Amino acid sequence: MPTITIRGMKCQHCAASAAKALEALDGVSRVRIDLEKGEATWEGEVALDEVREAIARAGYEVVDQD
Repeated sequence: MPTITIRGMKCQHCAASAAKALEALDGVSRVRIDLEKGEATWEGEVALDEVREAIARAGYEVVDQD
């Protein structure tokens, strides 16, 4: 499962907004948000650029992993 770190989520409403943004992408299913870790995981194939754009439209930011 792909995993990304999301900056800006503070509450359950934030987590739900991020999940909804990811679930709207074609090819994405079973989205899970870990609010404590600030992470999202999902099943499916989708370009990371599409994920970044969807998260940005929801008002959050994908943090690059080194």
